[in-house]
Amino acid sequence: MNLDSKIPEGPLAEKWSKHKFNIKLVNPANKRKYDIIVVGTGLAGASAAASFGELGYNVKSFCFQDSPRRAHSIAAQGGINAAKNYQNDGDSVFRLFYDTIKGGDYRSREGNVYRLAEVSVNIIDQCVAQGVPFAREYGGLLANRSFGGAQVSRTFYARGQTGQQLLLGAYGALSRQIANGKVQMYSRHEMLDLVLVDGKARGIVTRNLITGQIESHSAHAVVLATGGYGNVFFLSTNAMGSNATAAWRAHKKGALMANPCFTQIHPTCIPVSGDHQSKLTLMSESLRNDGRVWVPKTVEDAEKIRKGEIRPTDLPEDKRDYYLEERYPSFGNLVPRDVASRNAKNVCDEGRGVNKTGLAVFLDFADAIKRDGEDTIRGKYGNLFDMYEQITGDNPYKTPMKIFPAVHYTMGGLWVDYNLMTNVDGLYSIGEANFSDHGANRLGASALMQGLADGYFVIPYTIGDYLAKMPYDKVPVTHEAFKAAEANVKEKIDKLLSINGSKTVDQFHKELGHIMWEYCGMSRNEEGLKKAKGMIRELRDQFWKDLRLVGTNDELNLSLEKANRVADFMELGELMVDDALHRDESCGGHFREESQTEEGEAKRKDDEFSFVSAWEYTGPEKPEVLHKEDLVFENVKLTQRSYK
Repeated sequence: MNLDSKIPEGPLAEKWSKHKFNIKLVNPANKRKYDIIVVGTGLAGASAAASFGELGYNVKSFCFQDSPRRAHSIAAQGGINAAKNYQNDGDSVFRLFYDTIKGGDYRSREGNVYRLAEVSVNIIDQCVAQGVPFAREYGGLLANRSFGGAQVSRTFYARGQTGQQLLLGAYGALSRQIANGKVQMYSRHEMLDLVLVDGKARGIVTRNLITGQIESHSAHAVVLATGGYGNVFFLSTNAMGSNATAAWRAHKKGALMANPCFTQIHPTCIPVSGDHQSKLTLMSESLRNDGRVWVPKTVEDAEKIRKGEIRPTDLPEDKRDYYLEERYPSFGNLVPRDVASRNAKNVCDEGRGVNKTGLAVFLDFADAIKRDGEDTIRGKYGNLFDMYEQITGDNPYKTPMKIFPAVHYTMGGLWVDYNLMTNVDGLYSIGEANFSDHGANRLGASALMQGLADGYFVIPYTIGDYLAKMPYDKVPVTHEAFKAAEANVKEKIDKLLSINGSKTVDQFHKELGHIMWEYCGMSRNEEGLKKAKGMIRELRDQFWKDLRLVGTNDELNLSLEKANRVADFMELGELMVDDALHRDESCGGHFREESQTEEGEAKRKDDEFSFVSAWEYTGPEKPEVLHKEDLVFENVKLTQRSYK
């Protein structure tokens, strides 16, 4: 299979503008003849659907939540990157491009990343015009703060609720198009299959989550904006409903899955407190602007803190190890997430963790409060501090926060070309659902940037290039391809409901998550990955023999919803392990213990692995076939990543 990325020729800074001029357009009168399906209503999906409606296309928008406003994009707290250089501190489009390439450990495409940096400046203007209440400086200009992996301040923010405010802006734009009749909204509908006609994506099959009705929807193109697959680990910062089903079902219809092992572990999460938890809570990376990360220098002092014999505030400065500041003097506490996470794991492995489980480090604001005053810190992070206190019972104004790494974001996803189209004609993937921009590690505040860049400023152009070549005729939902897809969906649902075993879906999900975290989490090795593969296969066999579901398909049935998703996680988890096993190098969030520097940093093997791993589904119980897209670097030099 030839993976053509369709990156335009010419200088890096001119690729996108030339491409926009060269691709085909659909004239305004003809746009109303085309139907587009958008699955997902987070920042990428809502902005894309709103933009398509504004352009004149007929749009069907789907989400499994009761409202588009509940998409997981609301959980993003700290900010959104843009190369505005408002601070006059040396930022530029090229610097944002370079920081992103370097932050991803040189495993992403130059062309896609530069375009992302280029359109980032437009996103802020768009969102300000929509009324997003970004923080402002005293003189009225938009404020910026720093995030990991950068030495400039380019992150725009709305206190600690940036994702929520941005989504409200996109939701307002979407609602306008719903009111205009250009967008039909289908909430509480979950996509369970992709429909291909003559090799082209022409629709989807959904389940109405209230009634259980299986429905078909036809269109000229399908856009997946369904987020990432971090919940394969069970415990993650993702919402409980976040899942991979839409992307995975598309994968089983021929769409390649790229770099599935590239998982981001976020260093700033509230630690696990017990077996009762079903998810973890993120504390924004923005807190590392003012919070200092530390652990006691000795195991003995850490043990005293764990036992409650001394308080963290009792430990004098000379007995504290500010390990990120010591090891990475240039970036300090604002090193990229993968670096901060591995270092937190290392000090806890040494026995210097600070909570009862020994799996936590401190994030301390005492110096910032002393320097700037409590009111200033409250103005920056007040809602985050309140959330922390409500969950833990500790007041972070008086005692350091406790944090530990947790699964957060997935850099892997469906393979797409420069137009954001998968290898399946007419099927697009945007936002976190695709693999395209972040390489092996995403810089903080870049998820919101990519979602809105794809939805507002990329796919509205590129989808026209495909539709301009399409006939106006619509495939009826009575077509045999739709009927076959509906039958497959119903057959799987009936099979799940008929197993009548003894274990709940959550029990299976927890077991899968434990396997993934232990053997394909913050660090991986060949022995553990091979063990995990066997364990997942055994668990999957048990799932299809011993799952117990209650209720029927003809009603609201949360257990059935979860079972559909966990069945897909079982298969995806095995592919993640296969990908991690094949990529015998360390890069970004993928840390193979066999491949590290003397100082314990990730060690790439550029001569062997400078490519995108794109996996092709070949059938049930058959091994997936690996295809490679070689990565070409013409504008950056491949070097060992250093943040010292």
